[in-house]
Amino acid sequence: MKKSLLTLFAVAAMSTTALAADVKPALVYGTGGKFDKSFNEAAYNGAEKFKTETGIAYRDFEPTGDTQGEQAIRNFASRGFNPVVAVSFAWTSAIEKVAAEFPDTKFIIVDSVVDKPNVRSVVYKEEEGSYLVGVLAGMASKTGKVGFVGGMDIPLIRKFECGYEQGARSVKADIEVFQNMTGTTGAAWNDPVRGGELAKNQIDQGADVVYAAAGATGLGVLQTAADNKKLSIGVDSNQNHLHPGSVLTSMVKRVDLAVYNAYNDTKNDKFTGGVQALGVKEDGVGAAIDDNNKSLITPEMQAAVDKAKADIIAGTVKVHDYTSDNACPK
Repeated sequence: MKKSLLTLFAVAAMSTTALAADVKPALVYGTGGKFDKSFNEAAYNGAEKFKTETGIAYRDFEPTGDTQGEQAIRNFASRGFNPVVAVSFAWTSAIEKVAAEFPDTKFIIVDSVVDKPNVRSVVYKEEEGSYLVGVLAGMASKTGKVGFVGGMDIPLIRKFECGYEQGARSVKADIEVFQNMTGTTGAAWNDPVRGGELAKNQIDQGADVVYAAAGATGLGVLQTAADNKKLSIGVDSNQNHLHPGSVLTSMVKRVDLAVYNAYNDTKNDKFTGGVQALGVKEDGVGAAIDDNNKSLITPEMQAAVDKAKADIIAGTVKVHDYTSDNACPK
């Protein structure tokens, strides 16, 4: 009897160990740095929330180039990490390859779609969130001119700009929208000096609100707007606190939820593959209003953004997705 009990305890201990080993989270950021106060930092915050709530540690890696991303994803999978989250469209081909090599590992990619049974693809309706901040920009502008500074010139970032433009035009049909992209390589996500230069050029042309969708490059945009006593709009994370009274709002993209849910679902054996598309209705994107910017938001602006949000959810306003046809309606 004693021997049987000992055997049972040993089996139970092994089972517990096996279950714990099933959740060994890893995170690979996009280029631009973990603490970009934007996209990557949102992912980090999601991982940190999971660690705080569960006590389960995770490993992460900050690639500085495209080849490092694939190496990190494969390295994590080969060392038994599960799930492996990769935040950036840049890791699409890497996830396609590595997910096929490690069919028992769960992978999550943010901002792209990989059609594999062990991959969850989380994409966002950035055009909807950008429409909301565009409404606020259009109403806040006194010059009738607003700006947009993007990071890498890719359809995804054009999607932000197009939604922003549609929102601004919905409240001021003749508004002028200036737009610039920072570059065509991954370095475009981490060049705040260039971001500031592009913002200053738009301000010199009369823009009094500038929206940055450019990772760490956007920090230069926000700083330049503050220095020139103009308004800016942050992106991905809530950046209102960076320059209180100067950041009109932030287009929050809940990358933190993608990471947190991936880890939590794996832990609770509820992981599912396939595509998750998160928009205004799913609370995946939105316009941040808090103590740092509420003095800039008039009751009329709040009412307008609330109506726009309700109309998008109801389907009475359909924001055009640039990536559907690589065009933006004028």
